[in-house]
Amino acid sequence: MSAGRPMSAVPIAIARAGLVTGVGLDTAASCAAIRGAIDNFQQTGFRDTAGEWLMGCEVALPQAWRGEKKLVKMAARAVSQCLAGLDRAACEEMPLLLCLPEAERPGRLVPDDARFFEALEDELGLRFHERSSLVAQGHVSVAVALLQARQLIDAARMPRVLVVAADSMLSGATLADCEARDRLLTSENSDGFIAGEGAAALLVQPLHAQAGPQLVCRGLGFALEHAHIDSEEPLRADGLTEAIRQSLREAACGESILDFKIIDASGGQYAFKEATLAFGRLDRTKRSEFDVWHPADCIGEVGAPIGAVMIAVLKAACEKAYARGANALLHLGNDDGRRAAMVFSWHADGVGGAGGGG
Repeated sequence: MSAGRPMSAVPIAIARAGLVTGVGLDTAASCAAIRGAIDNFQQTGFRDTAGEWLMGCEVALPQAWRGEKKLVKMAARAVSQCLAGLDRAACEEMPLLLCLPEAERPGRLVPDDARFFEALEDELGLRFHERSSLVAQGHVSVAVALLQARQLIDAARMPRVLVVAADSMLSGATLADCEARDRLLTSENSDGFIAGEGAAALLVQPLHAQAGPQLVCRGLGFALEHAHIDSEEPLRADGLTEAIRQSLREAACGESILDFKIIDASGGQYAFKEATLAFGRLDRTKRSEFDVWHPADCIGEVGAPIGAVMIAVLKAACEKAYARGANALLHLGNDDGRRAAMVFSWHADGVGGAGGGG
């Protein structure tokens, strides 16, 4: 995450999206379930400290893989959705930006990031471009990866970049840590999230790489929130406000163009309060309504893939004309205070500018 980027950034397009979630093993099924507010919350094999079974949202793969192996299988399935129809040469010419949970998170299922990357390549039978890299920054990983993808497309003239994310919160050590910090929904805490898992992939390319309607990332913003959920400081949403402000500045637009937003809130009051405070500090437009979507209501807290899930949900909504408008704000936040915001526009005619849509 860096400061000092240009006031108006080079836009990039999301050409394809691949999802593997607890409510669907592909993008179409996952997005349809999320649109219909269908969840897959079931009793897990984990108990809380009171001895009660925890609820979770597991991905049901054809075989009962567990741990790191399951993450590899989910990631490969998501990637395959994005690469369908592309020949080997085209696939191996693109960098893969792999998004994973924070290295310091207890119970993390990936002990060695580089080894995981190699395992994913082996599973796919591909070797990606040498400019591939790892982004182990939790929720904000996908936004950071989009920034890197934009730099690769703009400066290195890469024709395509693949962003991939995989994670699972369904680990005993992870759940125990979240419960100890009152982040988990348990029999004794109603202000928490339900754990989930999943993988997601995005095929990113230059805006004019193809004709037809496109989902375009026009602006990215990053900041740090000092009053994060584990701090004792009063929340003013300074970090998220600054991240949103940066994303609008990069998109060269004001908040008045925004039609709705999608956020990574997965349970608990903090994230919703922060989102309301931040947007309220920037919003100067009289609105009759302003929808807020939060896909985690259906798939649970999935960790690093949530940013790509949100983008895939937005892309499906625009393509099927049920989005609340052509311009959306998406934002993400980590427990450690890192914040990211993204401004997306649906270009119905496939050219620059905020097109009509949904």
